[in-house]
Amino acid sequence: MAPAKPKADLQQIVTANRLSDGLVIFLGAGNVWTENVAEASVLREPAAVEAALEFGKACVAERLLVDPYAVDVTVEADGPVPTRLRERIRAFGPTARTDVENAAPPRAGAAA
Repeated sequence: MAPAKPKADLQQIVTANRLSDGLVIFLGAGNVWTENVAEASVLREPAAVEAALEFGKACVAERLLVDPYAVDVTVEADGPVPTRLRERIRAFGPTARTDVENAAPPRAGAAA
């Protein structure tokens, strides 16, 4: 677990993976874990981040989740958005398009 960043514009959420099914989860209001990043509590104080991580450690001890850690976010109209690509993929899903059968252009000479 990475320690909270001591900076003035701190905005972080806490994420983990649920042990029962491996799904990505986020810590929301009232220390409730949610699958929806939009419901994640944005923490702006290092002490709040540390408290959330301590709660995550307690949940690990109870075998509810694994690997809780803090993620830097920006706050947009729809809620928090992780700043790193890896965390955006965890929050919002794969970067590959799923609405097309084959997104690659056909090769020259290939049968149509």
